[in-house]
Amino acid sequence: MKGTDFQKSVWHTLNTIPYAHKITYTELAALIGKENAVRAVGNANGKNRLNIIVPCHRIIGANGSLTGYSGGLWRKEWLLIHEQCSLNKEE
Repeated sequence: MKGTDFQKSVWHTLNTIPYAHKITYTELAALIGKENAVRAVGNANGKNRLNIIVPCHRIIGANGSLTGYSGGLWRKEWLLIHEQCSLNKEE
């Protein structure tokens, strides 16, 4: 994927989030060592063009809300529920 070094670091970190887990934009910013760059992280997350393969749907708002997803919030919710349900089936 083409992007800035910052965007690539965000996208790379998205791939480290375990299946069926969610983290906040603040936590994602901390993971890349840019704790004060929460909005920039959100912007980079939004520029992810491979939003199923690079799991940006696993990032949620600080209050637990579903925020921003280029495929629509209904799809983000569906993906999160699908991951959780399939994980529960494995247990």
